[in-house]
Amino acid sequence: MPYYAPARAPPSAPVLSNASLRFPLRVLATLLLALAAAGVCLALHTPLPWMIGPLLAVSIASIAGAPTASHTPLRNAGQWAIGTALGLYFTPQVVALVASVWWAIALAIAWALAMGGAFSYGLYRLHAARMSHVPARSMRATAYFSGAIGGASEMTLLAERAGARTDLVASAHSLRVVMVTVLIPFAMQWSGMHGLEVNLSGAREVRPGGLFLLMLASGVGALLMRATGRSNPWFMGALLVAMGFSVAGVQLSAVPTWLSNTAQLVIAVSLGARFSREFLQTAPRWLGTVALGTLGLIALCGAFAWGLAMVTGLHPATMILGTSPGGIAEMSITAKVLQLGVPVVTAFQVCRLVAVLIIVGPLYGWLFGRK
Repeated sequence: MPYYAPARAPPSAPVLSNASLRFPLRVLATLLLALAAAGVCLALHTPLPWMIGPLLAVSIASIAGAPTASHTPLRNAGQWAIGTALGLYFTPQVVALVASVWWAIALAIAWALAMGGAFSYGLYRLHAARMSHVPARSMRATAYFSGAIGGASEMTLLAERAGARTDLVASAHSLRVVMVTVLIPFAMQWSGMHGLEVNLSGAREVRPGGLFLLMLASGVGALLMRATGRSNPWFMGALLVAMGFSVAGVQLSAVPTWLSNTAQLVIAVSLGARFSREFLQTAPRWLGTVALGTLGLIALCGAFAWGLAMVTGLHPATMILGTSPGGIAEMSITAKVLQLGVPVVTAFQVCRLVAVLIIVGPLYGWLFGRK
């Protein structure tokens, strides 16, 4: 009897559904919008055109209901490039300068913790009674982690563990970072405080082979930081590796301007895409209080920075960026573009973030864990 193989269905060609194509198209459209906004800002000579233009355009489009989207790997690549570029500023001479003001960094950390505590207390006092539907313990955690001057993702994660309203915490930090990123660079440019940095030695020539090795090494550092569960691994890992090369006097290559600009654009897109049409509809009084509080933080931190500059001898603009209640990448990019003491600003911001991440969580448990 002849043997007949079982019938098999012919291999079908892969079919791309509309759903699988929709997200890449949204990401592409958002990037094109950001690129157009950057072009407008370049024509208008605004500060940080590759960040502020895309940030404002994508934020407004998101709130208006447009289907904006950000791709996480692109944001990670942007942080990787920016971290590498900033690490090249840390030559041995600069490291010695930063080490000489360690006490000022410690004061700035204490100031940030105090301001975050005051902000948290104000949020709780103003909104605990109004939000009676939120349990008291959850409301306390929400106010506490919303006021802390730390990274948005890290503070939201800590808030979730404490039982807080994570939507309110995330919205508070997103609004604060956007306000600081937009207001401070404009204030710097209008006041004439830019281009004041002393010309420091470092890698200035782009060498293709050296750039490949530099990005490869910093990428490995980022992956190691990610594997060990560290905070902000793509920025911090690349920063530390690039710092290691600079401190050792190894100048592989500079980071090309186009790569730095592209990194700014994708980071701005990731910030702007966090907003949505529901953003302004969710607890509008909460967001209004956060906005007013952020303006107060900017003013108080500016006054503190001015006093710190008088004591340390560093330029007030550098101290303002170093102590401002913004994010590491955003404030460091501002310092880089406006030439305002990149290593000092980065050192202040990094040390503050690390201290806040180490202290804020256990401090909450010590203050409120038993209540």
